[in-house]
Amino acid sequence: MTDKDFYGGLIRLHILHHVAEKPIFGLGIIKELRYHGYKLSTGTLYPMLHGLEKKGCFSTRHEHPGRRDRRVDEITKQGHVALADAKVKVKELFRELIEGVDILKEIVDGIA
Repeated sequence: MTDKDFYGGLIRLHILHHVAEKPIFGLGIIKELRYHGYKLSTGTLYPMLHGLEKKGCFSTRHEHPGRRDRRVDEITKQGHVALADAKVKVKELFRELIEGVDILKEIVDGIA
């Protein structure tokens, strides 16, 4: 499994989360993801955005600030539902991972 395969789902969740906070355009999403340590090109981001839009998680409108057309993504009701469901699953996964780390720590501490 490559990093791209592994992190793809997490990146999509980050995108949904930030678009749920406020409508945002591609460059804004890239900047936000960089803040979290992800390095995405527009060639990687836009197919993800199109996929989320195709699944009904986003709606898109075009703005014309100044001279360039800009695509602004907004979350839909279906996107909010998908995000809420994903948060439940991620919370459960992270709980299990943290419990696993705690068990390993106890084992290592017992050996030392």
